[in-house]
Amino acid sequence: MASGGTEAFPDLGKHCQHSDCHQLDFLPFTCQGCQKVFCLEHRSFKSHACKNSDHNSRKVVVCETCSMSIETTGYVGQEEDAILKKHQKSGNCDPTKKKKPICPVKRCKEVLTFSNTSTCKTCHIKVCLKHRFPADHACSRGVSASSSSVADGGWKNRFLAALGSRAGQNCAKTGSSRSTSPPSTPSVKAY
Repeated sequence: MASGGTEAFPDLGKHCQHSDCHQLDFLPFTCQGCQKVFCLEHRSFKSHACKNSDHNSRKVVVCETCSMSIETTGYVGQEEDAILKKHQKSGNCDPTKKKKPICPVKRCKEVLTFSNTSTCKTCHIKVCLKHRFPADHACSRGVSASSSSVADGGWKNRFLAALGSRAGQNCAKTGSSRSTSPPSTPSVKAY
């Protein structure tokens, strides 16, 4: 048998050229680096240890000053620092083109724009809409203020003051002049 196919169809498919495989594949892949034929399992550069894996790859370096990406593919033998210095001296490095601000919450990469930015009312930090609540962005003043009011019982005092101001009033019968007699049907309690 030749490079592929079966006895009935000798030109159909090809054998994988990986040293441990040699599987007959009817939809073979040709590697762009070494020009060999591989099956689905061995088609990636990594799976068949291709020596020419980076022949078409593009490599870039990002300038920290202006956030511009500089392609380093054509500069064989030069270091990244030398390429960055050359870029900064060329006049193309403009600090005003710096990337847009991102949300300061750890692991959040949301770009802050006009429509998705929220400013915290307690710590005045600009965050994305996902982290707009003080508990979501670890707001320093918001967490301490709420915990201190709970600790000293401030909310309990406010509740008791509001309840005391209603003494002698029935909330359900405000604004109407009904008699204070009990209802004719007994109320049912659901447990």
